[in-house]
Amino acid sequence: MMEFALDDAGLTDLAPDIHRQRLVIEGVPESPIDDGAIVDYLRGLSEVCGMVTLIDPVTHRSDRYGWAGWIHWETSGAHFYAWETPRLFFSVDIYTCKPFDPAAAVIYTSRYFAAERCVAKEF
Repeated sequence: MMEFALDDAGLTDLAPDIHRQRLVIEGVPESPIDDGAIVDYLRGLSEVCGMVTLIDPVTHRSDRYGWAGWIHWETSGAHFYAWETPRLFFSVDIYTCKPFDPAAAVIYTSRYFAAERCVAKEF
């Protein structure tokens, strides 16, 4: 039988000897975001965060919601989601096993998409 527990106080660190860093960035872009912008953004994010890219960014379009993209780094990766409906909106999930500067990632993201509003949370 599998053992699991929901941690009400926060996430219990089961591997304190392994560095993990998570950052979610969300914002309202100036205009709709397409696959070319996502690919270019994820390549630039790799540089800003000091990550080694293993594959070029991959994108996919949902006719219902908009574009999504993903990049694989040697030390994990990042997912990107761009809504067009019901409103313009983007969300970036960064997960790495290598330290990076979250403020630099937020500033880069906000500027890249000319976001009128941008928020972030590190985990």
